[in-house]
Amino acid sequence: MSVQDLKKKYDLIVSLGISCAPAIQLRRYNLRRISLPLDWMISSKLSDVNRLLQHRFQGFMELNHLQVLEDTHIMLDDGSPVFYDQGGLVESYMIKDSLYNIISVHDFPLVPGQHWSVVYPEYKEKLQRRIQRFYDKLAGSSSTLFIRWSASYEETFHLRAILSQLTLSEFGILILNPVEGQCGMADAGWNLDRVCSLNVPPDMNALETWDELLAGITISEG
Repeated sequence: MSVQDLKKKYDLIVSLGISCAPAIQLRRYNLRRISLPLDWMISSKLSDVNRLLQHRFQGFMELNHLQVLEDTHIMLDDGSPVFYDQGGLVESYMIKDSLYNIISVHDFPLVPGQHWSVVYPEYKEKLQRRIQRFYDKLAGSSSTLFIRWSASYEETFHLRAILSQLTLSEFGILILNPVEGQCGMADAGWNLDRVCSLNVPPDMNALETWDELLAGITISEG
């Protein structure tokens, strides 16, 4: 599947990670209309995302699977930084789901004297809404594009099989694999049906890469 084959209108475009970069760029192009489960998370391996989808999010981000990492980040409200009333960015804990090896980066505020889990009930409710929204929108979509930064051939082959079980409608998968020294985009030559696999420059935040990729892709109204 060539990149030109992807450049059309979709009912739904879904980020499958590796980080929040795909969701940010989709929003910049007005291709992201709703919040979905993996938009603001880190998922280092597509194999973990595959397990998550295969198990239909069962046990995902349950309290007994969570651990606090040493690193911190900043709080985001659906991609927008959160500030204190008196100014200054609110920091956030990075919380890892040890079952699926996926990290919540922007959801748990670092408040002095307050345990990170205080906001867990509110967070879990928000996550469940996003999971249900994913399934509802996927069921109603006649054409869906899934985007993933960094994946192997084998992981993508497995992802395609899982998605074929989740939807009977048309879908495509765009895989972007960072390659040191890569200038521009190049087809990776995987020859997988429904999959466009590209080698791209390693900076996932490079606007020129995303501009070239997303130009010509549109999303249905509503």
